[in-house]
This record gives sequence, C-alpha cells and structure tokens, in this order.
Amino acid sequence: MPVPPNIRHYADGTASVLRKPVVYTALRFYQRSDVLYQLTRLFCQRYLPSHGDRTVDQMVQAARSTKQNIAEGCSDGQTSMESELKLLGVARGSNKELQEDYQDYLKRCGKHEWFGNNERFDRLHTFCKEHSKYEDYRDLLPKLDDEELANMAICLCHQVDAALTKYIEQRDREFTTEGGIRERMTAARLEQRQTQKEIINGQEATINELKATISQQEATINELKATISRQEAMIKELEERTKDTSPQPSPEGRES
Repeated sequence: MPVPPNIRHYADGTASVLRKPVVYTALRFYQRSDVLYQLTRLFCQRYLPSHGDRTVDQMVQAARSTKQNIAEGCSDGQTSMESELKLLGVARGSNKELQEDYQDYLKRCGKHEWFGNNERFDRLHTFCKEHSKYEDYRDLLPKLDDEELANMAICLCHQVDAALTKYIEQRDREFTTEGGIRERMTAARLEQRQTQKEIINGQEATINELKATISQQEATINELKATISRQEAMIKELEERTKDTSPQPSPEGRES
C-alpha cells in the first residue's frame, strides 16, 4: 500500500496536490546536457559535412532531445510523476544515441576513444567531473580538435547517463511508495476534510464553552436578583417596624 504522500500547503493552510517544484537548471546532469548540446553544434559545424549527411541532424537533435526532455520532464513532474519518468527515459535514450554517434565517428575516422589509465583521459574526466556549466567550457571548446571534442562529449554522456539513471531510480521509488497525482489528490482532499472537521469540532467546543459560561452567568444573575429581592424585603420590613414603633402625639397636645 502506498504511504500518504508529503502534502504541501499554501500560506493559508490549504492543502496542495502539486509536488515541490524542481529547479532543473540547478541539476548538474541538466547543465552537462546543455554543454553537450553546445559542444555538438560546434563539432558538427567543424567536422561533419553541412549537406548530404543525416548524422549532423541526428546528433544535434539527440543532444537537443536530451536537454529539452530533462527540462520538460522535471517541469511536468510537479503534476505528473508518470510523465516525468517517461520524458526522463526519453532523455536518457537520446543521450545514449548521442554517445554512440561520437563513438562511431572515432571508429570511422581511425581515432581513439580514451579510457582509464590514460593521462589524457584522467585530465579530461577530472575536468568534466568538476565542471558542469557551459561557461566553464565556452573558451576551451574552440581550442580542441575533433578527437578531443569527441572524447569530451563521450565523457559527458557517461556522466549524464549515470546521474540520470540514479535520478530516475529515485523518482521511481517515490512513485512506488507515494503514488501519482490521483493519490496526492485523494490525500490532499482527505487532509482538507480532516482540517475542516477539526475546525468545526473546535468551533463547536468553543460554542459549548460559551454556552456553559452564559449559563453560569445567568445563574449568578439569578442569585444576585434573589439577594436583591431578599434585601428589598428586609428593608420594607424594617420600614414597617419603624413606622409601628414611632411615638404618637398625646390628646392634650392635639387640643392645645
């Protein structure tokens, strides 16, 4: 059974079905995909024929597809994890296709793909690992030849693939445990109903407390009225007694 998803709330406390937005431009594998796109355009312009070779369009499109599907997938993920997983899968496939194109170029041109235990590979791998933004590559790319550019692209493709694979696995686990948009909608609605029920119960408790306070005050008022009535009766009784015991004038006094 999926666990209840982590529900976000608006400032007024209302539950939201939307997941926390992902700033995809801050993701290092997206940043590297952008470097790959710029690198691929430069590579194709310099080392592949401008006409008559479909490889140019395929490589540029594969590089663009990787970058754009990451952006679209992460954006769609706020409402649909299913769409996010599909688009990230497409991005990973496009990245693999681009990697294959660079490897094919090196084979076709009799150039070498660099691997471990190679000083050039170690320097390249370290640079790509420590730098993910295009600004770090802009001035370097024009200085590299085709073998260096192709190996840099392959290295970046490997790093993008590893990071994307891990990210997709993380999202897959979240989808399995939390469910998708329907589960979030249900959870948000149930939480909102529970919140409304708690508010109503709180208001009813307050009303009952006010009623009890009013009853107490009414009882106090009745007691005060009874006390006042007794005091008024006592005053009246005293007045009557005072009147009865007051001296009466004598007859002689009245005649004189």
